[in-house]
Amino acid sequence: MSVPLAYISVVILWSTTPLAINWSLPGGGFAFALFARMVVGLACALGVLAATGAGFPLRRGVWPAYLIGGTSLFGTMLCVYWGAQFVHSGLISVLFGLSPLVTSVLAAVWLGERALTPRRVAGMALAAAGLAVVFGHGTDLGGAHAPAGLAAILLAVLLNAAGLVGVKRFGAATPPMALTAGVMLVSLPLFGLAWLADGAAWPAELPLRSVLAIGYLGVFGSVVGFALYYYLMKHLEAAALALTLVVTPLFALFLGRLFNGEALPAQAWAGAAAISLGLLLHQRGAAPTAT
Repeated sequence: MSVPLAYISVVILWSTTPLAINWSLPGGGFAFALFARMVVGLACALGVLAATGAGFPLRRGVWPAYLIGGTSLFGTMLCVYWGAQFVHSGLISVLFGLSPLVTSVLAAVWLGERALTPRRVAGMALAAAGLAVVFGHGTDLGGAHAPAGLAAILLAVLLNAAGLVGVKRFGAATPPMALTAGVMLVSLPLFGLAWLADGAAWPAELPLRSVLAIGYLGVFGSVVGFALYYYLMKHLEAAALALTLVVTPLFALFLGRLFNGEALPAQAWAGAAAISLGLLLHQRGAAPTAT
C-alpha cells in the first residue's frame, strides 16, 4: 500500500471510530460492546499472524510491554466506552487529539526525551484553554452527565499516553502485529471481568447496526488501524504522522453531526479548534534531532 493511501485510510478510520463506538452501545451496553470488540480484534490479530507466518514472541522479555500495553488498553477503552454513553461522539476524537501533548510530558519525565520546547509548551497552553472552553459547556454536549463523560475520556487520554510511553520503553523490538496481539491477549480477560461486573447479561436483541459497529471496530478500528499506523511510523516523520490527530477531530465532529444529529454549541467548536491549533503548534515545536 502506498503511503498516501495508508495516511488517508488512517484518517478515515480514526474519524469514524468514535461514531462506531456510539453505535455499538445499544442493545448490550458499554461493557458487552467493549468485550465483544476485543474478542473480534484478538481473533483477527491472531488470524493475521497465523496467515502470514509471523512469529508471536512469548519470551520473558516481551511480557512487560504486553502487560503495560494490555492494562493501559483496558483502562483507556473502559473509560472511553463508559464516557461515550454521555458525550457526543465527535468530542471523543477532539479530546484524544490531546494525546501527543500528554505523551510528550510523560516522555520527558520517564524517558528523558527533550520534548518540552517553548513552542510545544505554548501549544499545550492553547490546547488547555480549548479544553477549558469545551468543559465550560459540558451540559450542552450530550446531557446532564456529559461533564462526567468528558472527565472519563480525559482520563482515558492520560492512561493511553502512559501506556504508549511504557510500551515504547519495553516493546521497541517487538513486531507491531505481534505487539498488538499480545496487548489484546492481556487485556481480554480484564474486559471479560468488566462485563461480568456489569452483570454479564447477553443481549436479548442486538440491533444490526450495533453488530456491524462491533465488527467494524474489532477488525478495522483495532487491528487494521494499528497496522496502518505502525506502517506509517516507518515511512513518515513523527510530526507528519501526528497531524492525523489535527484532522480527525474535525471530520469526527462533522460525521457526528451528519449521521447522529449531534448539534454542538459554537463555543464547543471554538474549543475544538483551539485544541487542534494547539496540537499543530506543539508538533511544529518539536526539538531538533542531533545529526
